Amino acid sequence: MPIEKISFEESLKKTVIDNGLCTGCGACVVSCPYNCLDYDAGPKIISECKVCGICANVCPRYNVSITSLEQLIFGRERRLEEEFGVFKRVLVAQTRDENIMRVCQDGGVVTSILVSMLEDGVIQGSAISGKDVMNPLKATPVLALSKEDIIQCAGTRYTYSPNLLALRSGVQKKIGKMAFVGTPCQICAIRRIQALPLKKYVEALKFTIGLFCSESFVYDGLVKGLLQEKMGIKPEDVEKINIKGKFIIKIRDGQVKAVPLKEAKEYACRFCNACPDFSAELADISVGGLGLDGWTLTITRTDVGDEILRRVESKGIIKTKPLEDNKLMELLIRMSRKKREASMGKTT
Repeated sequence: MPIEKISFEESLKKTVIDNGLCTGCGACVVSCPYNCLDYDAGPKIISECKVCGICANVCPRYNVSITSLEQLIFGRERRLEEEFGVFKRVLVAQTRDENIMRVCQDGGVVTSILVSMLEDGVIQGSAISGKDVMNPLKATPVLALSKEDIIQCAGTRYTYSPNLLALRSGVQKKIGKMAFVGTPCQICAIRRIQALPLKKYVEALKFTIGLFCSESFVYDGLVKGLLQEKMGIKPEDVEKINIKGKFIIKIRDGQVKAVPLKEAKEYACRFCNACPDFSAELADISVGGLGLDGWTLTITRTDVGDEILRRVESKGIIKTKPLEDNKLMELLIRMSRKKREASMGKTT
């Protein structure tokens, strides 16, 4: 595709960053061929921009054509009735691995897929989010190269993690094929990278898993403001956080505390308001808890995604069943509409 030749300052700085739309995904940083950008809670220009235009053409918030990306991925645009994007199958799934089930967020599907594909040699690593050892509950990008790495990163962190930095690390280390797991904005960035295409990333990427996402949260606000100051909970005492209509915190001593979701939304990242995508509509496989207890709502969208999930199913690593709950389907559609409608007029 033709590349718009425009500087970082005139494109992303002026239009995206200064307007509070930057997600901090890191796509511009990892794609800059001249190393003009660095990452510090978002892109920072550190040397003279060479005006190649690549940063603007990979950004999920700058002049994005979703229909063009749909053509690239699916060979067609979504139909009007496809409210949550193009898909092949919608099902609920759960891991059969007790070790994964003990540490996963919902049904352990993402962890099970990554471990299975690693053990089969389909991938040699995964770009995912993990735990920041210095800041409890803070997400950080991780290049997972072993089963132990993947399981250690199981679960959801509700603060933003620029997983494209982990993808770059895998490319730099030449580890081979990788899976990428990320939020809808990050999946969009990956697809824009493929659309250019940036060969080193295209060749390294085997498949993508997208996470359902209403919003992510600012670490200082969520952890220091809500948990510590308002709820009196030390972050190191938290075993798990989940959102099931409420913001639910499970403490290591067995206590479970909850607050209305609107109290947590006070600390949501403002850039999430511009996102039209709830269910990672451009991913190969999309997953989310969506009110389920111990199961994962799973959507296969591409041939690659469906083939991988069927392979994991056939090995007996996960158990699946068709989505027969109409209320759950209605919720998925409602959440998709809500996100799309809320974003109108807020993107560039």
